[in-house]
Amino acid sequence: MALTYWWLLPLGAVGLAVVVVFFWRRRADGARLIPVAHADRLTALPAYQKAVRQRRSWLLAALAAVVVLALSLMTAAARPVTERTSIPERLNRDIMLCLDVSGSMLDTDEAIVTVFSKLVGNFKGERIGLTIFDSSAVTVFPLTDDYEFVAEELKTAQKALGLDADSFEYFAGTYERPGSSLIGDGLASCVQGFPATGQDEQRSRSIILATDNMLAGKPIFTLAQASDLTAKAKIRVYALNPNDFGQSTLFGAAAENLKKAATTTGGAYYPLESESTVASIVDKVQATEAATLKGAPQKTVLDHPAWPLGLALASLLVLGVALWRLRR
Repeated sequence: MALTYWWLLPLGAVGLAVVVVFFWRRRADGARLIPVAHADRLTALPAYQKAVRQRRSWLLAALAAVVVLALSLMTAAARPVTERTSIPERLNRDIMLCLDVSGSMLDTDEAIVTVFSKLVGNFKGERIGLTIFDSSAVTVFPLTDDYEFVAEELKTAQKALGLDADSFEYFAGTYERPGSSLIGDGLASCVQGFPATGQDEQRSRSIILATDNMLAGKPIFTLAQASDLTAKAKIRVYALNPNDFGQSTLFGAAAENLKKAATTTGGAYYPLESESTVASIVDKVQATEAATLKGAPQKTVLDHPAWPLGLALASLLVLGVALWRLRR
């Protein structure tokens, strides 16, 4: 423990000594002695001696209380503190939720948003963004660590994906071109939501892509081209597909292409048996992407005024009792 204004203690001690000497000399100069005959008979009485001893005890108690009160107040004024240096650790993770909002994906999208709504309260240092797409992509909110804002936006998305009465407006801008589920364009748009390569070299980057890869239309980017773009930007793709029904079906071929695109980026592919498995998969993604970034050392100063002020209060109470006893 240290005193911020330590010089107040010697300065206060000098001031206290000056006050004591002043009043002592003033009392000595103004004292008048009156001779009394046979006073020794009075002072020899046991009751008188007991009263003198009690008075002296209370005078000493009052004097000690005054000294302790003065010292404790001076200590409080000198500001006792403890200093501590810490190096904070923050998760250096950027996560973009990239959701295909075509009709077949809404239940999965809602499950993903619900999971992240629960997780956002535990985030510390992560940035999260949300982009939705069908034939065209819309950034709902960019990468941010304003978690109160993120929580509100995810609640809104959860209602809209659950086909709330006003959900149609939420998807405005995602049907600006012919076609549906233009996955390559959607993924490429999500990549554009990250800062340029080199600005955040120490941050891990990931895209959680929810789609069944059932392309219906002619995109600007094919899925393979978009995954190459993602890999060059050092972004991992974690693809979640609720419609993987085996290799022998049309869905199976789409799933295989989606798996290849995700693993090309260093990410992973997860077939979903039900929306309830989203939470466990997100846990795997969180664990894979977890990494810490040590921040700059931070100096923390903690004030400790309680003990000197508490001591001052106790001494003030003792002084009050002593003065009351001396006046009796």
